[in-house]
Amino acid sequence: MLEKNTKSNEKEEEGSFSELLAESYKAPVKLKQGDKTAAIIFKITDEWVFLDLGGKSEGCLARSELTDENNDIAVSEGDSLEVFFLSETNSEMIFTTKVGKGSADKSHLEDAYRNRIPVEGSVEKEIKGGFSVKLAGAVCGFCPYSQMGLRRVDDTGKYAGMLLPFLITEYGERGRNIVLSNREVLAAEQKVKKEALKETLKEGMTVTGTVTSVRDFGAFVDIDGAEGLVPISEIGWGRVENINEYISVGQQVEVEVIKVDWENDRLSFSLKAKQPDPWEGAVMKYSEGSLYQGKVTRLVKFGAFITLEPGIDGLIHISRLGTGKKINSAGDILKAGQEITVKIEKIELDKKQISLILDTVEVQEEAVSDHEYRKHVLETKDNKTGSFGTFGDIFKSKLDKMKK
Repeated sequence: MLEKNTKSNEKEEEGSFSELLAESYKAPVKLKQGDKTAAIIFKITDEWVFLDLGGKSEGCLARSELTDENNDIAVSEGDSLEVFFLSETNSEMIFTTKVGKGSADKSHLEDAYRNRIPVEGSVEKEIKGGFSVKLAGAVCGFCPYSQMGLRRVDDTGKYAGMLLPFLITEYGERGRNIVLSNREVLAAEQKVKKEALKETLKEGMTVTGTVTSVRDFGAFVDIDGAEGLVPISEIGWGRVENINEYISVGQQVEVEVIKVDWENDRLSFSLKAKQPDPWEGAVMKYSEGSLYQGKVTRLVKFGAFITLEPGIDGLIHISRLGTGKKINSAGDILKAGQEITVKIEKIELDKKQISLILDTVEVQEEAVSDHEYRKHVLETKDNKTGSFGTFGDIFKSKLDKMKK
């Protein structure tokens, strides 16, 4: 037993030794200024954090980048970091996570500009054309409105006091003229996320996103890396007249991916797909020959659509509206928004179709419409009876005709 354990330990030592040996033969890491790389913290001192880059390569970054206001550091030896190569001084490689707000980082601002390394800045206040931003403790920069955020924001005052990442797009007069862009940092981050989404996002998936814009034709939703459209037809099961009654900008929503077209950079989502389908319970609610209350929602050439409940519409064909007489349009009998009683003539649940007719009483009442009333008046006048008759007479006459 002892012999087996000894051999096992020897194999582990051999494996560890071979791994260390292979590691020692790795070529030193070669980086260009601005390159991003992964590193392991192997020592933390009062001023510096020393990094192991692998392949006999080492570097350091200022401890102040990783400390809070109380000088407490949030990392430990052995932790991994993503860092940017800033410069090489006295054969020592200097790195940064991003140029911070501490005064120790002032000398790094020009390097950050030349190597397009993100800098961290505190938005001081809103000024003409944009924002005043404090960098490296005391250096002021300017961020135009157009370069703050990915999208236009009406409430620009909300940025005051925020600590945000920026790229230095202009660096002049030895740091006295610095122009910044928050948009470029966010766009670069979004591009990376979008590439990752291309590998994972599939039609039929459920994703969570934030509503970024509401238009008449639909709503745009950001799913953290890409933006897609929820068409108005996919907002809800019922007919949607005003999208703002259903969702608002900034709202978190759960949507289903219904179309992915990376070639044309188009994504389509559905909000209603994550809501219960009203047709699934229709078989328990509706039956042929029964009467229901409905609302006229659309008048078309071939008839009228009646909403029985949100998402459940039925059709009264124009041939079922004229009580045997030819009419020019459904509008001769019905009006949009009108509440009526209807009878279900036929249900085809597999096709999600319901055929309706007007309730018998309402058919009789609609037969004496304004159109018919005027016609009767003219006929009476032509017969020279000397009297136009009463509405009751007309209604009685109409009923007699229907009985025949």
